[in-house]
Amino acid sequence: MPVLRSHLDRFFHITQRHSTISREIIAGLTIFGSMAYIMAVNPAVLAAAGLARHDMVMTTIAGAVAGTLIMALWARLPLALAPAMSSNVLFAQVIVQQAHVNPATAFTIVLFSGLCFTLLSITKLRLTIIHSFPTSIILGIQVAIGAFIARIGLIEAGIAIPSPSGLSFASLAHPSVILALMGILLCLLLQLLRIPAGLLLTMAGLTLIGMVVPGMDGRTLTHLPPHILDWPHYPRHLLFPFDFKDFFQHLGLVLPITLYVLLSDFFDATGTMLTVTRHAGLSGTKEHPDLDPRAFTADGAASVIGALLGTCTVSAYLESLTGAEAGGRTGLSALIVAILFAASCVFWPLLTAIPAIATAPVLVFVGIMMLSHLRDLPSAMEDAFPPLCMLLITVVTGNFMLSLACGMLLYTATALIKGKARTLPPIIWGLDGAFLCYMVLQGRF
Repeated sequence: MPVLRSHLDRFFHITQRHSTISREIIAGLTIFGSMAYIMAVNPAVLAAAGLARHDMVMTTIAGAVAGTLIMALWARLPLALAPAMSSNVLFAQVIVQQAHVNPATAFTIVLFSGLCFTLLSITKLRLTIIHSFPTSIILGIQVAIGAFIARIGLIEAGIAIPSPSGLSFASLAHPSVILALMGILLCLLLQLLRIPAGLLLTMAGLTLIGMVVPGMDGRTLTHLPPHILDWPHYPRHLLFPFDFKDFFQHLGLVLPITLYVLLSDFFDATGTMLTVTRHAGLSGTKEHPDLDPRAFTADGAASVIGALLGTCTVSAYLESLTGAEAGGRTGLSALIVAILFAASCVFWPLLTAIPAIATAPVLVFVGIMMLSHLRDLPSAMEDAFPPLCMLLITVVTGNFMLSLACGMLLYTATALIKGKARTLPPIIWGLDGAFLCYMVLQGRF
């Protein structure tokens, strides 16, 4: 035992980072408890793309284990990774449903996005792009995705009902609607109480209550499986699930989507890693001014591996902050998270039994939390207008790609009006052209 402790200490630099093995284990347990909800939420979201929930449980766990292990053993940072909440919604709702791309081609989009992600990560281009990209568009991406996720959650919960005139509020006469609203409030309450596993506890509570609460069809909301435990069966057909032929046949349509997926995952993951490591004192200090380059490489590699395993982009989770607050400073806490995710695969029957009424409030809550970025809204009108326009278009139309295209074009138009065209980096002009092509091609499609 002392030999193992000494080996762990040297490998993860535990003493050097002023931590202990017991503290790292507690931090790992805390992170897992705060993000374990993804094992139920991600399959529920991806089911909208026509993918089986049982299959998605397995790929979600596999992606989380693989991505977190890379971060734990290569970068050795207290960052846990899993299929990203923003990425899964984009995959199912935007790429498959709105753009009418088949799932195999959508996985190909995720793969090429991940390869570009990795290429940017192993060079200094990642930091160069971060410093040159307009902050107002980054803000617009964050808040528009938040609004998009919350909108889906409200519809899934039955709180918002689609109608010819738009969305309308559901009748409170339905017990399921009241239960969904209670779920959102419970998420908020547990968050205010700083309970790390708050979202997971919310889903568990709503699942149990759903066993006696009837849905719109008169049946109870929750249906327990005959077996709670079962041996995991990995869906082999989702290993390397790509359709390169269809991807290149429709390159004009999928290329702007690929750029869009790359942008959203790029800034979301980078912001998350910088936030967590700075909170843990591992970057942004005199001793460590920059984030370890291996963290970028590990994050990029995880995004590619996620596509190979048959899930959406695997990325760093902001819930890793809970581990940093618990004292986690090394990759040992991430290793504990990976082990716990791997052990969870035997509970897949129970995970597939969690109803939409239990996962939808979590979607709403996560979306609202992403909307908190509005506090960073610039005071200048020319900088505030594009992100607010992106937010409005997303809420009203539910079309996130359209909102991003409009936001980018508005930003460029504002720069032209203000006589600042020369200050725009080449990437902005390239994206403007790509999104113009996308809008024309999607209209014809």
